[in-house]
Amino acid sequence: MFSQPIYVVDGARTPFLKSKNRPGPFAASDLATQAGRALLMRQPFSPSQLDEVILGCAAPSVDEVNIGRVAALRMGTGQKVPGWTVMRNCASGMQAVDSGISNILAGRSQLVLAGGVDALSRAPLLYAEKMVHWFSDMAAARTTGQRAALFARIPLKSLLAPVIGIMKGLTDPMVGLLMGQTAENLAHRFGITREQQDEFSVRSHRKVMQAQDEGRLAPGGGEVEPLYDRDGSVYPLDDGVRRDASIENLKKLRPFFDRKYGSVTPGNSSQITDGAAWLLLASEAAVKQHKLEPLGRIVDSEWAGLDPAQMGLGPVHAATPILQRHGLGLNDLDYWEINEAFAAQVLGCLAAWQDEKYCREELGLEKPLGALDQEKLNVDGGAIALGHPVGASGARIVLHLLKTLKRNHAKRGIACICIGGGLGGAMMVETV
Repeated sequence: MFSQPIYVVDGARTPFLKSKNRPGPFAASDLATQAGRALLMRQPFSPSQLDEVILGCAAPSVDEVNIGRVAALRMGTGQKVPGWTVMRNCASGMQAVDSGISNILAGRSQLVLAGGVDALSRAPLLYAEKMVHWFSDMAAARTTGQRAALFARIPLKSLLAPVIGIMKGLTDPMVGLLMGQTAENLAHRFGITREQQDEFSVRSHRKVMQAQDEGRLAPGGGEVEPLYDRDGSVYPLDDGVRRDASIENLKKLRPFFDRKYGSVTPGNSSQITDGAAWLLLASEAAVKQHKLEPLGRIVDSEWAGLDPAQMGLGPVHAATPILQRHGLGLNDLDYWEINEAFAAQVLGCLAAWQDEKYCREELGLEKPLGALDQEKLNVDGGAIALGHPVGASGARIVLHLLKTLKRNHAKRGIACICIGGGLGGAMMVETV
C-alpha cells in the first residue's frame, strides 16, 4: 500500500500488429512516439512539463538502446526532461509504471509518462560464433590470397542458418526451456487438456472481436490510437484477432513446443507482435496544479519470484500478497486482467488458487483461495487474440483494467503478468 495517492490520469496504446515473418512497418521508437504523441496532445499541460519519461522494452534495437530517451525527444518533451529505459522481460511496461510510482512517492517526480514497447517482428537474426570468427578473420586478412583461402572454407551451414533472435530471447537461460515448454509443464502439473486450452483461446478471440465491433478496442474508444506509416497507410486495429476462431480450426494446429506429447500450439499461445502502451502518472499535487481528471489510481504493487520452469504461475505469487494485505478474496475484486502468455498458463493460475497443496506449500496459505469467477477475467480478451509485444503488455493490462472499471462503474481490480525467468508482477487499481 502506498503512502500517498498515485493517480493514472490517462493512457493510450497503439494497435498491436502481428508479426508476419518479416520486419514490421514500425520500429519500436516509432510505436512509442506515435502513441505518446496522441496521448500528450490531449493533455492540458506541455510535454516539457513532464518530470520524466520511463519506457520498458525487452528487446531494444542497437540503434535505440535507451529507447526511453529516444521516444521522449521524439515526442517533443524537450532536452531537459529525462528519459530512461527499464527491462523486466514480459513486465517491462509494468516495471516502468512501478518505477514512476517509486519516484513520485520519493518526491523526485510529480508527473511521469511511463509505459512499454517492443517491435518483436524486428528481433534480429544472429550469426553463430563460428561465423563471427570467420568474419573476424576476413577483416584481418591482408592479401587477396588470404581472402580467397577464407572464402574457400566459409562455414556455409552457419551462414545459411543464423540464430533466430526471438527464439533465443524466449528461452530461459537457467533451465534451457522455451516459454512454451514452461506452459507445457503447467498443463501437465494441473491436468489441463488441449480442449480446455483451445476453448479458452476461442473465447479470447471472440471477446476481442466484440470489443472491436462495439468500439472499446477501436480508435475513438479512448485506448487504441491508430498508427500511420510513411506511405500514409493506416493501422487502426489490433490485427491478430482471428474472426474465424473455432474449436474445429484450432484442432488442426499441431503442438509446437512438445511435438509428441504436448498440447500447447500456436493457436492457444500469445502471438508475436509489435506495439506500445503508455500511462500518465501524477501525484495529488500535479492533479491539482494542472486541474487533471484522473482515470483512477494505483493502490498497490507486488513482484515475486518462483521456479523459472513454472514461470507462468507468476501472477499467483504476485497477486496473492496484495489480496492478503488488503484482506480481499479473489472475487472481492470487480475485474481481473491476467496476461495471456498461453492459455495453459492462465488456466494454470486459476488451478493453482484452487489447489490446496499448492496454496499451502508454495504460497504459505492455510487453505486454497478458491475459484475465480471467469466472468470477471479478461472481459475484452487478451494476448492470445491481441498479441504480446513483451515490453508493452504489462502497461496495456493496467490501462485496460482501469478503462474497464470506469466504463462499468466498478471499483477495483488487479492486473498481473507472468515473467520469463520465473517472476510475477501485479498491480491493484481502483477508480476515483
